[in-house]
Amino acid sequence: MAVKYETELYPPLKSFFEARGYSVKSEVRHCDLVGYLEGEERPLIVEMKRTFTLELLLQGADRQRTGGLVYLAVERNRAKKGAHNQRFGEIALLCGRLGIGLIVVTFYKSKTPFVEVLCEAGDAPGKTGKLFGKKAKRLRTEFDARSGDHNTGGSTRRKIVTAYRENALKVARQLWMFGEASPVMLKEASGVGKAAAVLQANYYGWFERVSRGRYKLTETGLAALDEYATVVSAWPEK
Repeated sequence: MAVKYETELYPPLKSFFEARGYSVKSEVRHCDLVGYLEGEERPLIVEMKRTFTLELLLQGADRQRTGGLVYLAVERNRAKKGAHNQRFGEIALLCGRLGIGLIVVTFYKSKTPFVEVLCEAGDAPGKTGKLFGKKAKRLRTEFDARSGDHNTGGSTRRKIVTAYRENALKVARQLWMFGEASPVMLKEASGVGKAAAVLQANYYGWFERVSRGRYKLTETGLAALDEYATVVSAWPEK
């Protein structure tokens, strides 16, 4: 059964790695799937495509710069013709030599998708698995700052719910409740330490300054609360 979109690969992969003990979130700093084991700093990174391509392999090699365990995941569709879909053994051998893991997902009409690891991820040649500076730190910071997994791995042309967008939504929710408020009020009510910076930057056009130190929500901001209602509703009431 052929999949139409990369996003269809994400749910079975998420379930697979959660069963291995990982906390998993999607679309973290451009990585399709990111996971961490409790007490460990080394990230799990999975990049997905419907079929194996050179672009996917290069993407995986780039992700190794974080020092993470990197996997490539594609659909295994036995009905699909083409060299890449008939040579997974050779592809797994190549990936293994590069320290990149390879996963195939088989979909069925009436059964749960089957996830199979053809080779496990390891260290990149010449590396020892240690974290390599800013990339790894930024990945972990963004992962931890998100309240949950509000995206779907492999998404394109969709707005990603980043930690920054979550903070802006928290400020917007409180501003909607207050009607008008100061940055200090919103900082205390929303728990967003940089509420003033979010208001002043107004990156999404959600806020309007009505007087010195006073803001209100714009129509765009009100629409955003409705657009991201499932995200907002997951937060406890203040």
